[in-house]
Amino acid sequence: MIRSADIREWRNHDVVDLKQRKIGMLEAIYVDTATDQPAMATVRTGLLSRQRLVFVPLDEAVLGPGYVKVPYAKGQVRQAPSIGTDDVLPAEQEEAIFRHYDMTYQPGANGERQLARR
Repeated sequence: MIRSADIREWRNHDVVDLKQRKIGMLEAIYVDTATDQPAMATVRTGLLSRQRLVFVPLDEAVLGPGYVKVPYAKGQVRQAPSIGTDDVLPAEQEEAIFRHYDMTYQPGANGERQLARR
């Protein structure tokens, strides 16, 4: 399991898929609000003038020398729901991220968000 303290050190490192193809740069970590464990990362993709942040799960991520490898294809990650580089994830968009990766979305008992940026 990747701990929050470990993954923060990887900010601005490459994020690659299983075939070592670069997807983008690790921007931020989102933790599961129920466990406070890393759940998703945002990856900065696109051209310098048109960058965006896409979401990718960290459940089976592997840390390597200068990169974070995720078990998702580059194309799938790039098609994931995204936000602008200066934007905040809207609560109503969380479920779409989980659906994109065929994951179960479980907000809190009182409708609290499942993800929080760290």
